[in-house]
Amino acid sequence: MAIFCLFSRGGRICSLADIVVATPGRLVDHINKNAGFSLQHLRFLVIDEADRMIDSMHQSWLKQVTQAVYTQGPDASLFGRREPGPITAASLSPPQMPLQKLLFSATLTQNPEKLQQLGLHQPRLFSSGHAPTDDPTQPADKYTFPQGLTEYYIPCTLSRKPLLILHLLLRLKFSTVLCFTNSREAAHRLFMLVKLFGGVQVAEFSSRLSPSERKKTLRDFEQEKIQLLISTDAAARGIDIQGVKCVVNYDAPQFIRTYVHRVGRTARAGKSGMAFTFLLGVQEKNFLQMVTDAGSPGVQKQIVQSESLKSLESRYEETLVELGNAIKDEKSRKQMAL
Repeated sequence: MAIFCLFSRGGRICSLADIVVATPGRLVDHINKNAGFSLQHLRFLVIDEADRMIDSMHQSWLKQVTQAVYTQGPDASLFGRREPGPITAASLSPPQMPLQKLLFSATLTQNPEKLQQLGLHQPRLFSSGHAPTDDPTQPADKYTFPQGLTEYYIPCTLSRKPLLILHLLLRLKFSTVLCFTNSREAAHRLFMLVKLFGGVQVAEFSSRLSPSERKKTLRDFEQEKIQLLISTDAAARGIDIQGVKCVVNYDAPQFIRTYVHRVGRTARAGKSGMAFTFLLGVQEKNFLQMVTDAGSPGVQKQIVQSESLKSLESRYEETLVELGNAIKDEKSRKQMAL
C-alpha cells in the first residue's frame, strides 16, 4: 500500500490516497511542479505495459521517480531509505522499507540489456503459462500464447480483403469480431465500407472517437449489439474487452509484440477463441517465421475459395462506388468546417 504525503509549513499533511494511478509524464510533472509532494513512503511501483515503458526510457521518467522515492525528507532519521545495492551487514542495519517494482506485460523482453534500464534488484519472473526456454540456442524473446487460442492465416490479395471480412460475418455468421488495422485511416475506411454494404452491425474504435463515445462503443460490443469492431492498435492496447470470440488481423502486424497483444484479446481467462490473419503473398514467409520463433504452437492455413465470395461481388462493386462518394462528401464537410 502506497501512502503519499504532502508537507506544508504548518506541519505534515498526509494524503488519504493509498493508490495513485498515473501516466509517467504526469507523475514526473507533479514531482517537479509541487515542492511538497513526496514519494518517500512509496511501497509498490506497478509498471503496466512494461514493454512500452522500456521503449520510453529515454524520457528518464523512472530515474526521476526513483530519485523522489529516495530523497531524504524531514523525518529521514526514522524513515531514511537508500537505493538497494549489494547485501552486506552494513546495508541491513538499520532495516529499510524497500521500493518494490512490479512489472506487467504480455510481451516483456528477457533481454538483460533492456531490463537493466529498470534498475531491478534481485528480480523474479512469474509467468501465467509455461516457463521460458532455457535453451541458449533459442531466441531470447519467447511468448506465452493463450491455451484456448486457435490461430489461422488466410492467403489473399489486397482487393479481396474486404470480401473476406464480409464472408466471415455474413456467410459464416461470426460474431463479436475484433478487427485490427495498421492505421486510423484504414480503420475508418473499412468501417465505412462494411456499413455501406449492409447486413453487419459494425463500429470503429480509434482516436477519431471521444472518450465517452469509445466507452459506449465498448459497452455495446460486449453486449453483442455490435458484431464487428474495427480498431487500431493504439486504441485497443491495454483495454480488457470481454467476450471477444474472434480476432482478425485485417492488416498483418509487422512486429511480434503487436501480434501477441492483438490475438491476446480473445481466448482470455481459460476461454476459447480464434485469430485470423490476412496475408498477402509477399508477407507469408516472414510472418510465419516470426510467429514460430516467438513460440506460437502453430498457425493453420485456411483457404477461402473464390466461389465462396462470388455471391458478394456484385453488391461489393456497388459499395465501392458508394464509398468513393461518401469519402468525397466527408472531405468536403471537413474543408467547409475549417
